[in-house]
Amino acid sequence: MVKFVQPKQKLANKIKKIGVLTSGGDSPGMNAAVRAVVRCAEFNKIECFGIYKGFDGLISDNINKLNARSVKNIVNKGGTILKSARSNEFRSKEGRIKAKETLDKYQIDSIVVIGGNGSLEGGKIFEEEHGVKVIGIPGTIDNDLEGTTFTLGYDTALNTAVEAIDKIRDTAISHNRLFFIEVMGKGSGHIALNAGIGAGAEEVLIPEKKMGIDRLLKSLKHSEKSGKSSSIIVVSEGEKIGDNVFKFSSYIEKNFPSYEIRVSILGHIQRGGSPSCFDRVLASRMGVYAVDSILKNKSKIMVGIKGDKIIEVPISEAIKGGQDIDRDLIRVCDIISI
Repeated sequence: MVKFVQPKQKLANKIKKIGVLTSGGDSPGMNAAVRAVVRCAEFNKIECFGIYKGFDGLISDNINKLNARSVKNIVNKGGTILKSARSNEFRSKEGRIKAKETLDKYQIDSIVVIGGNGSLEGGKIFEEEHGVKVIGIPGTIDNDLEGTTFTLGYDTALNTAVEAIDKIRDTAISHNRLFFIEVMGKGSGHIALNAGIGAGAEEVLIPEKKMGIDRLLKSLKHSEKSGKSSSIIVVSEGEKIGDNVFKFSSYIEKNFPSYEIRVSILGHIQRGGSPSCFDRVLASRMGVYAVDSILKNKSKIMVGIKGDKIIEVPISEAIKGGQDIDRDLIRVCDIISI
C-alpha cells in the first residue's frame, strides 16, 4: 500500500515567524480570516503573531503570539479581535522605521494585512521601504477593490441592509411614506444597487449611475400615477445628487406634498453582526491562501476571488480604483422598479 504524504510547502523551512493585523474600518469576516492565517501558520509549523490596533500596534509594540487555541470561537464573530485603527504616525517615514524596528525585535519578516485601500497601500509602501513581505486580504464592506469580485464583509453588510430596508418598508406602507434610505459604500454603489434590487426599491441612487433630480422627479410622478402609495429610494452615501440626503429629501417633499418624506441612514449597523456563511468561507480560503503565498516567497499581492477561484492581484492594481458596476444589473434595476 502506498501511503500518501502531503507535500511540504516550498521555503517553509525558511519562514519561521509571520504577523497578522487588521486595519481601517472593520468588516464582518475579519476574525475568520485571522483564524485561518493563525491556524494555517501553525499547520506549517510557523509562529504567528497578532498585531493589535493595525499599523499602530507595530509602532507601539502591541504584539502577542497566537496559536490555534487563541483563535477558537471567533469564526462567527463580527468586528476584529485584533482591534483596528488608522495610524497617522505610520504615514510618516519615521513611524514606519519604528514599525520595522518592532518587527526586527520579534524577527518577523512577513505580515498579512487585512483591510481596504488605505491599509493595503500602507503595506505596499512598508514593503518597498523596508523589505517586509506583505500579503493583503481585502477586508471592507464597500467591495471597492480592483481584481476581486467580493471583499470580506460585503455579503454580510448587504444582507444587513436588505433586512433593515424590509422592516422600513412595513412602516412606509402603513403611512403612505416615501423613505430615503442611505447605505454605506463611500464612492461605490455595490451595496446600494444590490440592496435596492433585493429589497424591491422604487429607485436606487448610486455614484456610477448619474440619475439627476429631474429624472428622479419624473420617476416618482410615474410611481404616483401608477397607484404606488409608498416608495423606497435607496441612496449610496457616495451619491452627490444633493448637498446631502436631508436637503435632497426636503426638495422632493416640496414637489410631492402627498407623500410624507422620511430619511433613514443605516450607518455602522452594516459593519457589525455575525458574518454570513459566505464571508466565513471566503475569509477562511483567503487566510489559508495568504499564508501559502508567503511560503512561496510571494509578496505585494492581494488575495482575491474571481468566479469560485482564489487569485492573486498585485496590490498596486487592487488599490487603483473600485471594480466596475455591472451595467446589466443597472438595467435589471430600471426594468423591475417601474
